[in-house]
Amino acid sequence: DLQATIQADAGKTITSVVFKVNGTPVTAAGGASAITSIGGDKFSATIRGYSNSTAGVKTLVVEATQSDSLVATGTGNFEIASITLNAGRKAKNIIWLIGDGTGIAHRTAARIVSKGASLGKSNEPLAIDTLPVTGIVVTHSLNSIVTDSAPGAHCYSTGNKANNGQEGVFPDDTTDKWDNPRIEHMGSYLARTQGKWLGIVSTADVEDATPAAFAVSTQDRGAGTGICDMYLDEAVANHNLHVLMGGGRKWFLPLDGSAGAGSGRVNSSTASGGDYVVPSDVQAGWSVPAGAVDPNRNLIADFQTAGFYYAPDLAGLNAMTGSETKLLGLFNSGHMDVSYDKIAHRRNSGTIASGSLIATYPDQPLLEEMTDKALTVLSKNANGFVMMIEGASIDKQAHNMDTERWVHDAIEFDKAVAKCIAFQAANPDTLIIVTADHECAGIAISGGSTVTDAALQSTAVGSLKSIVGTYDNAKFPAYTIAGDGYPTTMDVDYRMIIGYAGNSDRYETWRSSPSYNVSPQARNTTTGYLVTGQQPGTGVQSAVHTASDIPLSAGGRGAAAFTGVFDNTDAFFKAMQAAIGGSK
Repeated sequence: DLQATIQADAGKTITSVVFKVNGTPVTAAGGASAITSIGGDKFSATIRGYSNSTAGVKTLVVEATQSDSLVATGTGNFEIASITLNAGRKAKNIIWLIGDGTGIAHRTAARIVSKGASLGKSNEPLAIDTLPVTGIVVTHSLNSIVTDSAPGAHCYSTGNKANNGQEGVFPDDTTDKWDNPRIEHMGSYLARTQGKWLGIVSTADVEDATPAAFAVSTQDRGAGTGICDMYLDEAVANHNLHVLMGGGRKWFLPLDGSAGAGSGRVNSSTASGGDYVVPSDVQAGWSVPAGAVDPNRNLIADFQTAGFYYAPDLAGLNAMTGSETKLLGLFNSGHMDVSYDKIAHRRNSGTIASGSLIATYPDQPLLEEMTDKALTVLSKNANGFVMMIEGASIDKQAHNMDTERWVHDAIEFDKAVAKCIAFQAANPDTLIIVTADHECAGIAISGGSTVTDAALQSTAVGSLKSIVGTYDNAKFPAYTIAGDGYPTTMDVDYRMIIGYAGNSDRYETWRSSPSYNVSPQARNTTTGYLVTGQQPGTGVQSAVHTASDIPLSAGGRGAAAFTGVFDNTDAFFKAMQAAIGGSK
């Protein structure tokens, strides 16, 4: 979409607006243009569904005529990136694996715990480490050096910047969640031009920023039921969405309770405007439905009517026959529980972490299990697919400064990467891109404990800081990996020590917490020593994202382009070159 905000003179209106690109007037797709008063003598003029496939920098001129016939002109520019056609074999499948919040130290920690190190070397590489191409990604959003997850993932899906909190749109000057100027997602473009399918897999609530950034258009990453409605009402039709898996069942159930237990479309009919209702010009320009305020919609049933197999748990996934071509999996009311607690429950069904939802949802799959089923479904399309797989709680537990849980989820994420690498080996026209949307918490591996776990537990609170060994005293922490591929315990003797630079206050014991999602300022208040943070204000209970660059690893068709240091938006164009123009 093209859009301009025009400030009229006091008491005047804007009667007509002409958009010109390189001197040629632009007409809207489906006649979808609009001039809307947005208050304070301001007007928003929009051309919906604009498309331009000629590479180069374009000059955009907007001519606005006021009600007294006065004409004002504004000028800007935008660039259409070039694609080299017939450059070699094309990537049939594109797999984005996003370890949310994962910086280089998160990867290192996962390697130390899951693979070990001795005599100066890692004992084994992570699956991520075996990918042959490495790059460094700069992650700023449109309005800040520090991005949040919405524009951090949006850049990979659209090749453009967005403000924090926004996905699939450009910023505008209204508060409406659904009227922002849109940009087409990679999944939609490749569905429209090549017939590819789209898959979205996450351990987060599927309404969350990263999964939604690959199919949804809104200026509010927390738009709730509207985001989930858009998955079905738009993404299934326009993006060829065939797989959607994660948490977030609460957004799909009717508010009246007619579909059984669950809070049900929790903000569907409230003043927050969470439901999905789009203006008429958006409907016409993008060929999308109007949406509705429908608190009693059963979205799970509507997905099933659209041909989706629905799996509420791991047993449901394992009951698939192998013939399914559409898959919806909703394994928790909100974010899925983390692998640390899922694995503990699998090992001992009586182990249920306080604060988790495992008692309610005891059979949640691991990310590698979700990935395996998603690949089975999507690989049925002869035209290929685009899939985004997110390890969400690396970020969420780094925010919480719960070291053991985010390290565990980083290991879980690497196992999903391994599934994709195995798939690529059998399907060489597949491009794998493993990266993050940003770094979270300013993670640093500062050393290792100098005492056994038993000694650590008996160390006086005032002496806990003294057990941190640096340099020679850090040694090589040794974790034992069980047959399920995860550590038997995170509380080993002479354990790895993690520090946080983007931190709030926390009470530190250097041991795992038996409780899930307890804030750092409420956790270990009597058994841990206070580590003061550097976040502003009072009551800040979370570590934060940082502006640190992040690593990217790639393998398969077109991977060679992902070297060097580049902007997050450039990753989109490198992937599109592989899909559209091919690579040698």
